[in-house]
Amino acid sequence: MGEGFGTYSFGADEQIIKHITSANIACGAHAGDPNIMSDTVKLAKDHGVAIGAHPGFPDIAGFGRRMIDLSDKEIYRQVLYQIGALNAFCQVHGVPLHHVKPHGAMYNVAAKDKRVATAIAQAVSDFDQNLILYGLAGSYLIQEGKRAGLRVASEVFADRTYQEDGSLTPRNTPGALIKTVDQAVKQVREMLSEGMVMTVQGKNIPIQADTICVHGDGASAVSFVKELTSALQQQSITKASI
Repeated sequence: MGEGFGTYSFGADEQIIKHITSANIACGAHAGDPNIMSDTVKLAKDHGVAIGAHPGFPDIAGFGRRMIDLSDKEIYRQVLYQIGALNAFCQVHGVPLHHVKPHGAMYNVAAKDKRVATAIAQAVSDFDQNLILYGLAGSYLIQEGKRAGLRVASEVFADRTYQEDGSLTPRNTPGALIKTVDQAVKQVREMLSEGMVMTVQGKNIPIQADTICVHGDGASAVSFVKELTSALQQQSITKASI
């Protein structure tokens, strides 16, 4: 959330906020700016939604979805810097920072590259040991978060498809995005009830689901969160922040 910039708005934050329990807020690198960050933190506070820092590569033009080759130290400092920026607005609005979830390319690289995962986990740990680190289920980010002594949340996706190694299908690959609410609901139900997800190759693989992500910039994001809420209720699953 909070992924606009300057006079440009992006996503349906004010509609989505009513249906979620935690929000990943852009920290000014891939999107967002001081005004938007402050407003989004207040929006989350007003709706009782847990606030997470959403640090990414410093690439507004590419929306943080392009790989940037940074050293361990640079990744560590980028994450630390961006968490600190969002936390400043949390302090002003009198609400705690709850978690950290890397964005875009940084998130995907950290899933497979232990070096990057370690740098991110260390930055979160050094900032505040009480923060929860969100990462792709089964990834190095979850592993390194545990190693750093952090609470972790294994994240699954309602609107993305999976590969056999548990990674997300790259966005530039056909079939990477789930565009229908029915398909998204079906995938989430299977992950929660069976602990499995069907890959694009047609194979079921095990998956841990602690938190469910819906991208706020998706065309059907509002419908997705509404229908997912209904589907969870039908399974007697109560939504709550971790």
